[in-house]
Amino acid sequence: MPELKPLTPRAPWVALNTTEQDWAQAEPALLGTLLAHCHLIRGFEEAVLALAAEGLVHGPAHASIGQEGGAAGSIVGLGAADGVSGSHRGHHQFLSKALAYLCPQGIDPGAEILPPVQALLRRTLAEILGLAQGFCKGRGGSMHLRWPQAGALGTNAIVGGGVPMAAGQAWANRQAGSDAVMVTYFGDGAINIGSVLETMNLAAAWKLPLCFFIENNRYAVATSVEEITAEPRLSARGLAFNIPSWHVDGMDPLAVHLAMQAALRHMRAGKGPTLIEADVYRFFHQNGPFPGSAFGYRSKEEEKAWRDRDPLALLARRMTQRKLITQAQVDALRERVAAAMRAAVEGLLEEDPDAGEGKRRIRQELWPAADFRDVGIVGDLAEMEGARFEEQDDHAGPLGERKFIDVVADVMDRRMACDDTIVVMGEDVHRLKGGTNGATRGLGERYPGRCLGTPISENAFVGLAGGVALDGRYKPVVEFMYPDFMWVAADQVFNQIGKVRHMFGGDDAVPLVLRTKVAMGTGYGSQHSMDPAGIFATSPGWRIVAPSNPYDYVGLMNAALQCRDPVLVIEHVDLYNSTGIGPLEDYDYLLPVGRAALRRTGGAVTVIAYLSMVHHAEQALEQTGIDADLVDLRWLDRASLDWQTIEASVRKTNNVLIVEQGARGTSYGGWLADEIQRRCFDWLDQPVQRVTGGLASPSISKVLERAAAARTEEVVEGLRQVMRNKGEPDGQAG
Repeated sequence: MPELKPLTPRAPWVALNTTEQDWAQAEPALLGTLLAHCHLIRGFEEAVLALAAEGLVHGPAHASIGQEGGAAGSIVGLGAADGVSGSHRGHHQFLSKALAYLCPQGIDPGAEILPPVQALLRRTLAEILGLAQGFCKGRGGSMHLRWPQAGALGTNAIVGGGVPMAAGQAWANRQAGSDAVMVTYFGDGAINIGSVLETMNLAAAWKLPLCFFIENNRYAVATSVEEITAEPRLSARGLAFNIPSWHVDGMDPLAVHLAMQAALRHMRAGKGPTLIEADVYRFFHQNGPFPGSAFGYRSKEEEKAWRDRDPLALLARRMTQRKLITQAQVDALRERVAAAMRAAVEGLLEEDPDAGEGKRRIRQELWPAADFRDVGIVGDLAEMEGARFEEQDDHAGPLGERKFIDVVADVMDRRMACDDTIVVMGEDVHRLKGGTNGATRGLGERYPGRCLGTPISENAFVGLAGGVALDGRYKPVVEFMYPDFMWVAADQVFNQIGKVRHMFGGDDAVPLVLRTKVAMGTGYGSQHSMDPAGIFATSPGWRIVAPSNPYDYVGLMNAALQCRDPVLVIEHVDLYNSTGIGPLEDYDYLLPVGRAALRRTGGAVTVIAYLSMVHHAEQALEQTGIDADLVDLRWLDRASLDWQTIEASVRKTNNVLIVEQGARGTSYGGWLADEIQRRCFDWLDQPVQRVTGGLASPSISKVLERAAAARTEEVVEGLRQVMRNKGEPDGQAG
């Protein structure tokens, strides 16, 4: 028989319950503040549900009634520099953190509601109603609340989606030498989301001051926690990652407070993340003013049992037992909150003259203007003012033949030497003498703590980088070893990083650079070879750079690092070992955002290309002798595309050939051809022609891989087809 030896986890896992002594020794001011927070949250949420019942809340109203104790208990002990992020059900956490910011000395439950608190209630309600006076100018609504000055760093509609970004903000706190912490709130459904578990691992490995706060309200919409996990004690998850974990009764705000105080001591001491699971209960359905029993997935008996444990009633009872408050004073507090909410509502509503007596509507002047729709998708590039822009022909410093991959490493070295806010992260970037291709050569040795090798968890580390960028103190440069990996991290790349500026009102910069390489021709097959330009171009919020030569790479990377928007920098393995003209000493110039380069001029056709296809197009034009404009786009996103250069060329040549290498199904040229035909229809002699790869992704077989990708030969045929369409029967220049 084998010998069996029991194993125990390294991290402690405890259940914390309050005692009579805890309640007897609790500071009166603490209990009063907890009571006030809970009543303000409850009154606010009741007003939201009443408005939802009137049909005045457009979209969901995810009430947290019943869960106030978890929010107040965990937040009243936080400092001003500490941050919180939440889920789609996040009103209570947002309000509690904002109240703690406005009233750092606590709130007297017997005092009148202060004007700043009244303004908070109205402004938060305005956001939930989608009004311009809201914290996110009406774009966030119920599920996207952010007030960074208060440390309320964003609630999130994607289950588990905000957790990686919270890790980024925790990393920034630690990197800055602060003892500030982050608390990220999510529920029993999110505990099984990959981004949450990836982030737990990353936070533990890097010892980040991040508290994973699980609000276990037992139901993911209508599915019970026992149905979706074999271990319903959700705090057990922390043990797998060596994270100290607490399990508490979330209906007991004091118990939550005591657990959070223990977690804060651990995190502020630099020992890494913590996890708190609070058993709570939402008194209503997932969304709206009806109980879960109305939908058949909960019993009325279960709901009553939890309502009997109401955290507001528990606090009031404990405080009256200690003669800290009377029931009449509790009733008066509730009425003051109700009156404050009536005032907030009245400031936002008016009688609806078209709907009959007693019917109300949103005050018409409070809606955002329709022309605010696209404002703030990306920034206005004010950060580029005063920068030194220098094209190759105007460059004053020495130039010479440079290997492309060498300038990739050299410009990043230069920027990190000049700017200690830049941090590089990705898989193996600190190893192998510069990652898998040499792009980060020497950075790990020269900049310890700023060239970070990550776990193989793209969702976590790119989301962490998004949080770092949104924090604003650092500029992350993330490497995806292959662009196909963006699908693994699609939520963070597109739902979070790409949307966050616009979603939260348009004011928050997201200075992040994401580097990746197109690897067609290397034999790595369908899951390592794609060109991501076409996918990213359909996701507003990202700028896209595609350098075709060493000189441009330096200027474009510098521009990307100066930019306050997220920028995808696409590279190509075919270029890495190629040589071209590049700087020998000066790595500080920029190339303008939104400026294409005209590589050749001619009158027969406008050829549009980027990355390595610029060189294939040049070779094809040499072979065919066709007189053409060759436009190297350099910037590919809609906001940055150089329409002035493109349209001027089209009006001259009246013919267009878009050249790209990747698969037709995810191609960049599809939307570009459509836009050119809309803008330049009257100047086109034929439909926009395109050269792309095949429909299929590249395969491992050398023959099939070559068949799947466009190169010089395909461009030659594309040019000849354009000429045949023009009436040149042999497809050559006339």
